[in-house]
Amino acid sequence: MITPVLPTYARADLEFEKGEGSYLLTASGERYLDFGAGIAVNVLGHANPGLVAALNDQAQKVWHTSNIYRIPGQERLARRLVEATFADTVFFTNSGGEALECAIKMARKYHAASGHPERYELITMEGAFHGRTLATIAAGGQKKYLEGFGPVTPGFPQVPFDDLKALKEAIGPATAGVLIEPIQGEGGIRPLPYGDLRQIREICDEAGILLVLDEVQTGVGRTGKLFAHELASIAPDIMAIAKALGGGFPVGACLATEEAAKGMTAGTHGSTFGGNPLAMAVANAVLDQVLADGFIEHVNELGRTLRQKLARLADEHPDIIEGVRGEGLMLGIKCKVPNTDLVAAARSEHLLVVGAGDNTVRLLPPLNIGDEEVEEAIDKLSKACTALDGRAGEKREGAA
Repeated sequence: MITPVLPTYARADLEFEKGEGSYLLTASGERYLDFGAGIAVNVLGHANPGLVAALNDQAQKVWHTSNIYRIPGQERLARRLVEATFADTVFFTNSGGEALECAIKMARKYHAASGHPERYELITMEGAFHGRTLATIAAGGQKKYLEGFGPVTPGFPQVPFDDLKALKEAIGPATAGVLIEPIQGEGGIRPLPYGDLRQIREICDEAGILLVLDEVQTGVGRTGKLFAHELASIAPDIMAIAKALGGGFPVGACLATEEAAKGMTAGTHGSTFGGNPLAMAVANAVLDQVLADGFIEHVNELGRTLRQKLARLADEHPDIIEGVRGEGLMLGIKCKVPNTDLVAAARSEHLLVVGAGDNTVRLLPPLNIGDEEVEEAIDKLSKACTALDGRAGEKREGAA
């Protein structure tokens, strides 16, 4: 018998009543250190006073008006994003998937407005994850997400991860651009080397096509830069963001240069809820903290500390951990045991982490954590690895 909530998730048998900073609490008072942050969403932790105040203040004024009218908070957030990035203009959405849909449409419309409507394809890379809409599952190209949903939406030829030769060869008369994640999140915290990102930018320029970046998971400070492409000293033409932008409130955005957005005139795109006053109030409050002096430097410092400690943990548990990768506070533990085992063992120690592709476990804590939370997370991970070491030893003895 089907459940009232559509059973599309394999949920853990765990529920939380409230959150306090980097912790989530059950109704019985059990505390869990949250190093998943709602999958890179709760960048300022739970019940952050600044976000709560912004939401409460706006909730007493106006929640929704639609984009028929001007929305001051939207205009302010757009100006701040433009000032802080490569972009000249911003379209607001409710999610990362919608931000990617806007980016895809914008890339196609750019070429149509330039007299080349035949250019509609965006080249993507294997292992990608761009969302759950029909277009974005086609862009991701993963069979497990495509199966059963009819003909695959055309326009997304795919090449192997970080294969620049294959990328160049895939460019043809129908190519509109390249759509990539600077670091594949769901794909297993797989970073594209900085040099390769720079070459991809050059390839796009030489071919007269657009570079479209999916920074839904990497954006808003997660990697130790405001956006991950800054690590390679490049800029895209179009970029989709979400997750951290709202700190837990649903909001996304599509950022673009004036040139890339030239085809997006009145009536070409829209959203009923996108950029609503509540979302804009919270997102502006997120930027108040993320753009504050020292915040990104703190992410870098804690990221280095956490990565060093994880490297030592890998040395201590070579049968469990193969390696550590990522940037800032977007780190992945490549496992030798099933990653689901490490996720479960960590949860038994009251540490929440997130699985990913390539048999990886993601650590995506709030960006305002401190040294104490890092130490606690390492202690819990160490205990989890020790428990898994013990189980592996029992299996070996049983096999003998």
